[in-house]
Amino acid sequence: MRYYIADPHFYHEGMNDSMDCRGFSSTDEMNEVMIEHWNRKVTSKDEVVILGDLSYGNAEQTNTLLSRLNGKLYLVHGNHDRFVNAGGFNTFRFKWIKPYAELSDEKRKVILCHYPVFCYNGQYKMEEDGTPRAYMLYGHVHNTEDEILINRFIRMTRESKREINGREGLHPIPCNMINCFCMFSDYTPLSLTEWIQVDRKRREALDAADLNHTI
Repeated sequence: MRYYIADPHFYHEGMNDSMDCRGFSSTDEMNEVMIEHWNRKVTSKDEVVILGDLSYGNAEQTNTLLSRLNGKLYLVHGNHDRFVNAGGFNTFRFKWIKPYAELSDEKRKVILCHYPVFCYNGQYKMEEDGTPRAYMLYGHVHNTEDEILINRFIRMTRESKREINGREGLHPIPCNMINCFCMFSDYTPLSLTEWIQVDRKRREALDAADLNHTI
């Protein structure tokens, strides 16, 4: 099974205390809970694609962390992953480290980047019944004002219509961007299908909140 997760920020005190306000008693507790949730889901045979900002720790701390995480690991390089270029960091736990990647996941195209890509490769690919065949998975923005703006963009795009090659008439523009922020999944790596479900429920709640706000 292949799983995805973004922005764990192991060893990053500021994420717990201020930006994300994660609510743990200490950075050590945050690290241990995230490791527990990770290993509860992921086995040694599973793959995990980390969509950036895995660790704020130094090379030694991150080496120790990686020795405790289950799975075959892949890293989409994030802006806080400074350990990658640090002396003493051992890359052997990663199958690859890239700034951008495209994969196939159960016959679906997956675009992977730490930063959201608004017009992504394969965006208009879909089955005859309209089921998407391409998804853009990202991180970086956590659950901030930037994510609110991205949510607006997604909604506006989906509400817009245009001609699509091979189909008659005007059709809603596909926009299947999913923020794989670790707090959205209770610090647990999820499969693409699971992230699609989490994202759908989250957007339904956001739409309902917006509707109530305008009434």
